Amino acid sequence: MTDGPLSGVLVADFSRILAGPYATMLLADLGADVIKVEGPQGDDTRTWTPPARGETSTYYLGVNRGKRSIALDLRDEGDARLARELARRADVLVENFRPGGLAKYGLDHAAVSARNPGVVYASISGFGSGAGARVPGYDLMVQAMSGLMSLTGEPDGPPYRAGISVFDVMAGNHAVIGVLAALRHRDATGQGQHVEVNLMSSALTGLVNQSSAYVAGGVVPFRMGNAHPSVFPYEPLPTADHDLIVAAANDGQFRKLCEVLGIPEVADDPRFARNADRTARRDELRPLLVERLVTRRADEWFALLVEAGIPSGPINTIDGGFAAAERFGLEPVVVVGEGERAVPTTRHPIRFSETPAGYALPPPELDEHGAELRKWLEGGADA
Repeated sequence: MTDGPLSGVLVADFSRILAGPYATMLLADLGADVIKVEGPQGDDTRTWTPPARGETSTYYLGVNRGKRSIALDLRDEGDARLARELARRADVLVENFRPGGLAKYGLDHAAVSARNPGVVYASISGFGSGAGARVPGYDLMVQAMSGLMSLTGEPDGPPYRAGISVFDVMAGNHAVIGVLAALRHRDATGQGQHVEVNLMSSALTGLVNQSSAYVAGGVVPFRMGNAHPSVFPYEPLPTADHDLIVAAANDGQFRKLCEVLGIPEVADDPRFARNADRTARRDELRPLLVERLVTRRADEWFALLVEAGIPSGPINTIDGGFAAAERFGLEPVVVVGEGERAVPTTRHPIRFSETPAGYALPPPELDEHGAELRKWLEGGADA
């Protein structure tokens, strides 16, 4: 295993699909020993194709590096006993079963913590363990029910989902934060605890300014296409060939924008003096900006605006996003594993000066490490 900041931490991963596996992958990157417990058919995402790399779903590959896999049928008492033994030895247990779903196997928080008082037990659900426990939790449902879809799309068009399962990813990140905080508490006190994360709560906090508009201001936000409700310009604007994101979010940036566009007088116009004025009169201001922007190509304006310190950027496809990250020196792609098992994957997002993330193990095949882990759990040699 790696020498990352979580080296020596054993994580029993009873999660599947996205939120939980994403969280445990991040923990594995940081050095935790993550044992992925799968049912006999494997994680659902193993079959979520296309696209695939060879015979393996790229969805599965994207969130399962750094782990060892053991297939256990919890309905079989022998396998359930091994699962309970893993939970007894674990520093952290992560699960995203429907709330209460692991109790019949003796793997719920109460049962596990009775045998392992120091365990950090993290549960990820769709709508919490209270009245929402019976509702299955899929990201698309939460995008709809939280209000995100009501904010996504053109004003006169239908609501749209985001292009990724944004709240699964957000909940996975929140789970990691909770686990790390609970480990810190355990280091100080010796006590484990139950960390609960749900997609709906992650969604409502993740809607940030839109949530605050309602909670603090009594305003129900609505779809505005690519426009921002509180800032202008902060959206794609047309150029001679392609749209360009222009994000002049304060008075100084707006003045610089006008100077680069060759219309400094617009920055002096009292109609556009403050952000609130520009936002209220966006329909008057937009044509003045576009009139100048359409005289050059997007890449030309991008170079000029960035040189002047004005936030802007092209609208890329995914390949363009990775190419941009390469140009910026972010080295976005790393390879996990070796030889035929080597798999390119996206770099861990956090850089550490002393304990860098590690990428030793490729996403495991189903039950790839089952024999060694069973031997270990049954009391044999170290695994």
